[in-house]
Amino acid sequence: MKADELKLMGIRATGKQVWLCVSSKYKKDYPEFHQVVNDILSLKSSKFMNWLMVQAQKGLI
Repeated sequence: MKADELKLMGIRATGKQVWLCVSSKYKKDYPEFHQVVNDILSLKSSKFMNWLMVQAQKGLI
């Protein structure tokens, strides 16, 4: 769903990339389900692009 939204903006994204971006801020345990859903739905394209650029610079993508 979020990956499709990002694709409409011209950003090539997969569901796995969106999940890795959102879950990267969870250091220990995952929060409650509703918080995870909120984090996914409120993900901004700029935050995703920043995360993607950092991953590319690290050579992980």
